[in-house]
Amino acid sequence: MRKWLILLFLCPCAMRGQAQSSTDALDKLANDFWTWRENYAPFTADDVNRLERPGGVRDWSAAGIDKRTRDLKEFDARYQKIDPSSWSIPQQVDYRLIGSALSRVHWELEVNPRWKRDPNFYLEQTLTPIVEALTVPAPYDQARSREILTRIENVPSILQQGAENLDKAPRPFVTVAIEALEGVRERLRKMAESLRPATTLGEKELSEATNRAADALEHFHANLNDRLASAPKETALGRDAYVFFLKNVALYPYSPEQILEMGQQEWNRAVAFETYEKERNKNVPPLELAKDTDSWIKDAAAKELQIREFLEKHGILTVPGWLQHYTLRPMPKYLENLGFGENDDFTSPSRLKENCTRYVPQPSGNLGYFWRATAQDPRPIIVHEGIPGHYFQLCLSWKHEDPIRRHYYDSGANEGIGFYAEEMMLQAGLFDDSPHSREIIYNFMRLRALRVEVDVKLALGQFSLEEAAKYLEQKVPMDGQTARQEAIAFSTGPGQALTYQIGKLQITRLLAEARLQQGDKFNLRIFHDFVWKNGNVPIALQKWEYLGKNGEVPVAK
Repeated sequence: MRKWLILLFLCPCAMRGQAQSSTDALDKLANDFWTWRENYAPFTADDVNRLERPGGVRDWSAAGIDKRTRDLKEFDARYQKIDPSSWSIPQQVDYRLIGSALSRVHWELEVNPRWKRDPNFYLEQTLTPIVEALTVPAPYDQARSREILTRIENVPSILQQGAENLDKAPRPFVTVAIEALEGVRERLRKMAESLRPATTLGEKELSEATNRAADALEHFHANLNDRLASAPKETALGRDAYVFFLKNVALYPYSPEQILEMGQQEWNRAVAFETYEKERNKNVPPLELAKDTDSWIKDAAAKELQIREFLEKHGILTVPGWLQHYTLRPMPKYLENLGFGENDDFTSPSRLKENCTRYVPQPSGNLGYFWRATAQDPRPIIVHEGIPGHYFQLCLSWKHEDPIRRHYYDSGANEGIGFYAEEMMLQAGLFDDSPHSREIIYNFMRLRALRVEVDVKLALGQFSLEEAAKYLEQKVPMDGQTARQEAIAFSTGPGQALTYQIGKLQITRLLAEARLQQGDKFNLRIFHDFVWKNGNVPIALQKWEYLGKNGEVPVAK
């Protein structure tokens, strides 16, 4: 009897020790993986997924890609050795997050290998790093100046590697890259000229590095022109690859057909609501554009403070006192001259004491779709990008006590929160004082719903790039240039455009089920605080943790 009692008391301890050992192994794997990822993750045109990276030269040579593949295989082996079945739900959520991160690397290297099928990928590996460095507000100290110079000097080697790697790049992708490189030498020259006073760099070293980068970009442009005649027309990635992304990276519980139906239903809803609003507001004077950049910036600053007060007053979301501000600034000449990428800065984990910055152009009647809306009323973009949107969510996530949840996994949660925030704030009454601002919100809803259809149909080969652009231009409606830019981004990066709408629908469903489960105990602020804090975690995993339901978490492959 004594022997069995001893075993009874010892076995749980042994089991706890074994579980602790497994969670330690996951923590070590996650730390090793994210340190590796900071060095090797490709730059992208998006802004939400930016990383704090160590400085230095990037390498996309065949040997470099082979090394990434070997490293990934080792991470996979370590991941598969871990058994999370006895863990708590939050720990199992962390396990699935690392699985998503590993699947994304498989997506980048093997399933959707843009490094060998899309020349725009190499523009992102050369010009985007420069843009990201320059979105951090100037002036630039010696360390930042040297890193900017390093990124400019890295352009020729990456483009040479890209020319060697590219194989049968689709003609539409080649055409888009050729167009993006038009006038690149003059753009770089003007960028360097306006940038130098903000750095510690000498005029000669910056000019010479920029000229070498321009030479390489023009050579790459000529190489793409040579490839154009023989380039295949097909851009679609195909159903199997697309489903791999949906199930293994984004962790969506939906098929492409279900996603398409969800988007179409939401588009109908957005059109109906916008119609009601326009009818209601037909005698209301139109919104005026900001008269100049200075008044635009001051208006945005005042309204950002009003939004923070609104969130607290109405019990919507807890605004921590340490959170800095979402601010607008005039577009610096060096960013304007370069004319590439997302010109904003959400800060980063080590810069939480700095304000977020969105650079804006001069207000005019020629502004594109989003800029025009923002110049009429900055609140819709503040709500989506700033507070309570991306900036707010990212800062909360970067301070998460669980290091695994501080990192970006997929845009479904991040963009879902940003989009959800727009209509949530509209329904809460933020835009009651501005009827035409409500129309802007409903028109944004039309766009995000249409993005779903365009994303799915481009990936499955049911839309060409030009058909997608025309479709967006006519059905949002929006200006042709913005529509084409959107279609290009969706075509080269399948799975991102649908994140706004599908993430939002997952959040509203989670809210409804939480309200039913908790009844009168449900608290909106507590719910939102959980979702925002865990805003890097795919919503299916959030639902598992918040409600104890894992029926929507795709089975791990």
